[in-house]
Amino acid sequence: MASALSDRLSRLVKTMRGQARITETNVQEMLREVRMALLEADVALPVVRDFIARVKERALGQEVVGSLSPGQALVGIVHKELAATMGDGVADLDLATQPPAIILMAGLQGAGKTTTTAKLAKHLIEKRKKKVLTVSADVYRPAAIEQLKTVTRQAGAEWFASDATQKPRDIALAALDHARRHFFDVLLVDTAGRLAIDEALMAEIRDLHTALNPIETLFVVDAMQGQDAVNTARAFKEALPLTGIVLTKLDGDSRGGAALSVRQIAGAPIKFAGVSEKIDGLEVFDADRHAGRVLGMGDILALVEEVQKGVDIDAAHKLAEKMKSGDSFDLNDFVAQLGQMKKMGGLSSLVDKLPSQLAAKAGQADMDRAERDMRRMEGIVHAMTPLERRKPDLIKASRKRRIAAGAGVQVQDVNRMLNQFEQMQTMMKKMRGGGLMKMMKRMGGMKGLPGMGR
Repeated sequence: MASALSDRLSRLVKTMRGQARITETNVQEMLREVRMALLEADVALPVVRDFIARVKERALGQEVVGSLSPGQALVGIVHKELAATMGDGVADLDLATQPPAIILMAGLQGAGKTTTTAKLAKHLIEKRKKKVLTVSADVYRPAAIEQLKTVTRQAGAEWFASDATQKPRDIALAALDHARRHFFDVLLVDTAGRLAIDEALMAEIRDLHTALNPIETLFVVDAMQGQDAVNTARAFKEALPLTGIVLTKLDGDSRGGAALSVRQIAGAPIKFAGVSEKIDGLEVFDADRHAGRVLGMGDILALVEEVQKGVDIDAAHKLAEKMKSGDSFDLNDFVAQLGQMKKMGGLSSLVDKLPSQLAAKAGQADMDRAERDMRRMEGIVHAMTPLERRKPDLIKASRKRRIAAGAGVQVQDVNRMLNQFEQMQTMMKKMRGGGLMKMMKRMGGMKGLPGMGR
């Protein structure tokens, strides 16, 4: 959906350039493009109608402010209304209750409830500093209980044992009693799902809700479901007083209709979004920022957060001190820098958060090739001895052949990696010799820049 809307609006901005007012004619033209993009993205028809009506009401007759063209003004209106459709800003979890705060996870089978339960546990531990207990009340799906046990351990939370022979209500009440006696702040209850909505599922989850009286009831929905997500949201809304929505698999969603539909249909804010399969791949959902992504504006704030989260500050300081003391940048440092990039989710993850025009220049094929090259370089360095990593000058023809064989690559690949390392080493030496400014002066980077010495 992001690329479809972005492309259509970009074309519209160009065609409307030079017009002094937003008129009914050019609004109708823009709304036709937006309506088509939303329907192609599998947004529910009632949501599309409501969205188009709101944009039209705000846009008609609006004077163009300052240097904005009508096209840019219309994009601004669409951005605000997209954010409003998805919830306007951030909706946080409400944990203001006598501990333990109970969070009930509801949704169909395959939506990612169990993994999301563990991801949410990790979020609560790291961001909210809570002591978290998880329990599975899914006694139907084979290995559901063991799966929650495994992912809970990865998240660093505690898991309450349950058994497929027990009743879901009994499991939940026993876990609640345990959470109270051991002073847990939060109890996360993973419930059973079905492949389709049925009365048995709804009756069971209503019974669990009545027994636990949770402060949060989160509806977990697969963002790739499209129209099915809307039908599921409507059914769960009728069965439960939903307080929030978690969209899973948002990273793999090319259409994006669910993000715009479920909030309005379910009558609850989107609180979290699953953005990767990793245990830390859960983001607090920000409607304004997601609207920017949808319109191809990128999400620079998310990019900065990703970098801050991935960078090992201690390792960066150590490298800086090492360079300052006169020690040379070696292959251990080189492979450590590659590792930092992987921690940030790799190049593709970072490029996804750039504005669409910049991301398009990078190209998916180029990104895939760069990712493969990074993995190959890591493999080559790992095939070296500790001495070779510290003293790359020792690596001559016979050593190159041995390293290539060990890494499963050609000698030319080893030569290429060493050339790239040498370029980085040269750059680090220049930075050590007087900082980045001096390096840029040596390269002639300051010539012609206003206010800079020549």
